[in-house]
Amino acid sequence: MWKLVRFAASSLRPSRRFSTEIPGPSIVHKRGADILHDPWFNKDTGFPLTERDRLGLRGLLPPRVVSFEQQYARFMESYRSLEKNTQGQPHGSVSLAKWRILNRLHDRNETLYYRVLIDNIKDFAPVIYTPTVGLVCQNYSGLFRRPRGMYFSAKDKGEMMSMIYNWPGQQVDMIVLTDGSRILGLGDLGVQGIGIPIGKLDMYVAAAGFNPQRVLPVMLDVGTNNQRLLEDRLYLGLRRPRLEGEEYLSIVDEFMEAVFTRWPKAIVQFEDFQMKWAFETLQRYRKKFCMFNDDIQGTAGVALAGLLGTVRAQGLPLSDFVKQKIVVVGAGSAGLGVLSTAIQAAARLAGINETTAKKQFFLLDKDGLVTKERKNLDPAAAPFAKDPGEIDGLREGATLIEVVRKIKPHVLLGLSGVGGVFNEEVLKAMRESDSTKPAIFAMSNPTMNAECTAAEAFKHAGDNIVFASGSPFENVDLGNGKIGYVNQANNMYLFPGIRHITAEVGAAVVRAAVAEELAEGHGDVGPRELKHMSKSPRQLRGPNSSGGDVTFADFRNKNFGDKSVEANPSVGGDSSDEGDNPNNDDASDLGNTSDDVHTRVRLDGGDLQPSSPSRATKELMLLLPRLKPSISSVSLAAALFKEEEDEEFFQ
Repeated sequence: MWKLVRFAASSLRPSRRFSTEIPGPSIVHKRGADILHDPWFNKDTGFPLTERDRLGLRGLLPPRVVSFEQQYARFMESYRSLEKNTQGQPHGSVSLAKWRILNRLHDRNETLYYRVLIDNIKDFAPVIYTPTVGLVCQNYSGLFRRPRGMYFSAKDKGEMMSMIYNWPGQQVDMIVLTDGSRILGLGDLGVQGIGIPIGKLDMYVAAAGFNPQRVLPVMLDVGTNNQRLLEDRLYLGLRRPRLEGEEYLSIVDEFMEAVFTRWPKAIVQFEDFQMKWAFETLQRYRKKFCMFNDDIQGTAGVALAGLLGTVRAQGLPLSDFVKQKIVVVGAGSAGLGVLSTAIQAAARLAGINETTAKKQFFLLDKDGLVTKERKNLDPAAAPFAKDPGEIDGLREGATLIEVVRKIKPHVLLGLSGVGGVFNEEVLKAMRESDSTKPAIFAMSNPTMNAECTAAEAFKHAGDNIVFASGSPFENVDLGNGKIGYVNQANNMYLFPGIRHITAEVGAAVVRAAVAEELAEGHGDVGPRELKHMSKSPRQLRGPNSSGGDVTFADFRNKNFGDKSVEANPSVGGDSSDEGDNPNNDDASDLGNTSDDVHTRVRLDGGDLQPSSPSRATKELMLLLPRLKPSISSVSLAAALFKEEEDEEFFQ
């Protein structure tokens, strides 16, 4: 994986990169106190005297000019002081204190906020994202100080088309949407679930290179069935039970129509919807709009990558994946998404049908092993229910320990949301696995809902395991100089739809995947077409519709003009016009670029360039280009987890 990231990064030649010494200009329409109250343009005491005069700021700030670097150092000193002063205090209180200090910076100075986040992604990702984000959502009404994102509610029916134009940003590339019905493993948190879209989009900006002015967190408030919230005097959402049925779907329909009317090329990520609506909305919108469900598809992608990596860690070829016996605990949207994707991958790798591939997979929910004998079998789980004739010695509803002892699985994967379900007895039973290096994936979030901890897994299941978790755990000291490595199997490592990483990055990733025979075509696009698609812009010759050289983005946009290209024309295939305009690909204008401007203001720390991969990319491998439908998620998952030499991954 890291080898692939390095390959892609080394192939880049950024056309422009600003530094704090020579910052790039940004156009601003505001003056005076309005600038100081806008976190995108505000530099606090960093405005030089010339800018204070031009922007009407003289007298509104203390006289001393404090540089961007000094502000950065001062914030980090405050943060480290907070860490030092809160040692020994309850973990939850400390986590919220860290979140507050970062959130205050976010509200005041976004340029400094994202610079701090990018440079310290390893330290701050657990604060703005999993696991702290769950605690933030539980307490969001009390923590609320300043609105962020947009809120659409059941009361807004019939008004959403006009409401969407209230958002000040002229362009939006990425939207994360939730209805708050199933936040992590915490259940229905209503409007307080907005913390999830905010946290995820911060990760998109810091690690995927999105322009922070072109992302939008959205809460779709259709009520809540959480009685505690309905009785909470501080609760900020609708005080009514959730809408159901066609009433619910009509609200989502109206929102989707409004979004894609204003921003037809935006990507909408559905996040933390309860299972019935997760599958329903995915099927309803996936062929009409550019959208995906992170719980179903994102979780499946990172889980599959881990499963394929486990096969390699066992010293086996990928073709042996079909022989792996995999027990999945949790029949929610994430668990069923993982099963569906893994079965498809096994069938394709082995060249068999999915019915045959299913035989190696076992699904359990709160009532035990799921079989066709179950009464009131959930339709979504029915395709994965076992035929009693296939499970000699096991019955409908068999417990987890019974299944593990009988099946002796190669992989035990948890997406149950039940903390501690992989107890000592279950973990010890994994010692009898048919694999010499069994895998235990405790993928539920937040930390308290993890099926087991890393320390428990290595203690009871043995040293020679592959362990991965949805929430971060520290590596485990096994004694005798040995380390039990913890691999974080979180969706943030496989966020799809990365739109504003440059076309060169996309070409580099595909090129590496093609070279290592890890990329597959989709539809009418085969390996031959991929070889052409993977070429960098300079390798492709011929004019596009604008008269310039054909680029990788042109292939994605079918921007070939009237003349032929020296590559297989079928590359265009079924590709939808969802990619970036190659003539507007770098999106490096961090501010409004209209001509009717008052003045220009320099943004120190201006090397936050959406057009080039951030340093945080080396921490979080988020170099998945948006290549739909050219590369399957299965292929990219395999590619990303192919090499882990330097990081001693899957030890």
